[in-house]
Amino acid sequence: VRTMQSLHCEYRKHTITASVMPHPDSPLPYAAGCLITAPDGHTSRRMSMPMKFFSDLENAQHVSLAHGRALVDQQLDEGHKVF
Repeated sequence: VRTMQSLHCEYRKHTITASVMPHPDSPLPYAAGCLITAPDGHTSRRMSMPMKFFSDLENAQHVSLAHGRALVDQQLDEGHKVF
């Protein structure tokens, strides 16, 4: 399965990369998700957003990055092992 990984950002010493999966036969053809690379170089599995599909690739990428930032916050601030 091919994912689209182009947009990324640095956040709290982590690199978040949008990982959008295309679903071409769907009216909402883009599934949001992200990869998170920790400061030690470890990269997470694809962290998908359940039931989050978008008609626009750019919107899906931006939502994916916001999801990644929230996951980093959750792990750093709340001490939950998220990725």
